[in-house]
Formats: sequence, C-alpha cells, structure tokens
Amino acid sequence: MTTRVKVSLAERSYEIIVGENLLQDAAEYIAAEIRSPRVIVVCDKAVEQYAAPLAANLKTRGIRTDQLSVAGGEKSKSFAQLESLVDDILALKPDRKTTLVALGGGVIGDLVGFAASVLLRGVDFVQVPTTLLAQVDSSVGGKTGINTKTGKNLVGSFYQPKIVLADLATLKTLPAREMRAGYAEVIKYGLIMNAEFYGWCERHGEKILAGEVEYLQRAVSACCEMKAQVVGNDEQESAERALLNFGHTFGHALEAELSYDGTLLHGEAVAIGMVMGCRLSKQLGLKIGDTEERLSKHLKALGMAASPKDIRADWDAQKIAAHFVSDKKAENGTLTFIVLDELGKARVEKNVDPAIAFEVVKEFVGG
Repeated sequence: MTTRVKVSLAERSYEIIVGENLLQDAAEYIAAEIRSPRVIVVCDKAVEQYAAPLAANLKTRGIRTDQLSVAGGEKSKSFAQLESLVDDILALKPDRKTTLVALGGGVIGDLVGFAASVLLRGVDFVQVPTTLLAQVDSSVGGKTGINTKTGKNLVGSFYQPKIVLADLATLKTLPAREMRAGYAEVIKYGLIMNAEFYGWCERHGEKILAGEVEYLQRAVSACCEMKAQVVGNDEQESAERALLNFGHTFGHALEAELSYDGTLLHGEAVAIGMVMGCRLSKQLGLKIGDTEERLSKHLKALGMAASPKDIRADWDAQKIAAHFVSDKKAENGTLTFIVLDELGKARVEKNVDPAIAFEVVKEFVGG
C-alpha cells in the first residue's frame, strides 16, 4: 500500500510517496520528474546498501547514475563538507538538467538540497529519506542548509525537491536509538496540531517504534499530511510554519552546547526541548493542563530522555541560555519561542522575557 501526499506550491508542487519497498520501483517515480536521464545519487555512508539497488533500478529506465557517499551526522552539515561535495559533483561534469538524489537521513537531505540550490545556480533534486525523522519532517518542505560555529541551520535556502520517496522498508535497518529520535518529531505534530493524533501515538508508540508497517504507514503519512498543509500555507516560515519548531529552540541550544558531538541526537534534543517548551508555556500562564506530565511519562515509557539531566548531570544553565540569541526565530535581540495554548494547539510567542526562559533552563539543569 502507498500513500500519496501533495505539497501544493503552485509550479513547485510535488508529491510525497509513502510506502514499503518503494526503492524497488524508484525509477517509476523518479523518471517522471527529471529533465534528463542523468542523476547523481549522494548517499549516507550508513545506508550505502540501498544505493546499488537504487542505481540498478534507475538504469533499467536508461538513467545514467553516478554515486557519491558522505558520512552522516551533524558534523557533515558544514562549509567544509559542502565545498567537498560540490567539488566531487562538479568532477562528474553535471549539466543544469542533472538531478541530485539525496539518499539518507536528514543531514544528507539538508546538505544535498543546499548543494542543489547553489550548484550551477540551481539543479533539481529528489529526497529519498531513510530515517524516521527525515521521512516525517526534514525531507518535506524544502528547508536546506548547514550549521556554523554560531548555531544550527543558520546558512541555507528554501529549495523544494521534485519528489519525496519515503520507503518504510529502509527503517528496518535503522538503529533503535535513531527510531526513537525520529519519533520525537512524530509526536510533535500531535502536540502542536492534533490532540487526537497525539493520543493515538500514546496508545501505539511501541508499535511504531517496533516497525509494524500498519502503524508506521499511518504515522508517517499523517505527519506528512500535516506538514504539507503547513508548508502549503507558509513556505518560507513567515508565520504558521514556525510552529513546526516547537521544542527546537531549547533543543538546538542543548545540541550547540555539546558541539554536535553525537551525545545528543537532533530528535532526542527536540524531545527534551518539547518538555521544556511545555514548562515555558505554563510559566507564561497558558492553560496546558497535564500536557508536560503526559509527554514526559510517554517519552520515559519508550526509553527516551525527557530532561537534559537524563543525558548528563553537569550542564551550565547560563551557557545553554546564551545560545537562544542565535536562534533563527530571534528578532532584534528579542527571544521568540513556540508555546502551547493547549494540547494540539501551538502559537508563536514573541518578546519572551529572557529571565523566564532562563528560569525554565535552571529548573531543568540547576545552577
């Protein structure tokens, strides 16, 4: 069974295909979207086993296919890796009708998408996400970019793919920790947009993480439908799309404080950040009931961290809070956070008092 979700963006519209074993028929989907029979697959080294079958399938349709490999992990989202990748692609002598294929997790999708946006002043690209986090979030919506010493995703572009192929079969080889990290983005959609979906996740989270296809299909499809709706309304994050960053300001600060060293995966940071975001919502007087407690309990039941102290004991609250000013949502030196009015309903809160945000951090890490 496959699900098709359309991202409606006028002439930049495209489909997200969700299903099992899509790579076996990848050429059927990709051939219809490319302008010439030439693609360059950029593969995450962790999933190189999928590159050869993909290339073989593309060749059955007469599509010339080259392959490059890049290490996954946040450290690959750098100027150095971008330069290296672009040089390697150019060495293959692409033209402006060549299509790049990003095969891997969110890091590869972000990096390859950004490379596509600047290579030869813009070439097409296709997303083939192989992690749960990438399938439900980062592969959809056209956000591409790299990290800098100042912060996460501060250099990039909005550049939409031609199609997204979310093959659920690729999740079978995903480490359990990566599945749990991706699951944080799944429940995020329920917290900010759909309380009923969040309740469904509470009941079936174990089955999703166990890779039961029926539940994965529903979870990934539902998340893509919700994100497609948001992106269709606000492609470049001028308003509604910012809601998708719930938990990210706290989470990015934790990642930055650890220098993206792998101690904390992005999804793990978002999970903790969402609990902290619930606490901030309460500090601001919003009536979110027992949402923080429910979220924390659900994360812990699935073996996920719900507090920075679940990761390590010795955090510095002031250093964490110092990263807030580098957040992309900050404006004119003021802090902006995504908060919950209630379970299933989020909003952008501008001009948040830094003292209140700092107090939340102190409540979680001490100091």
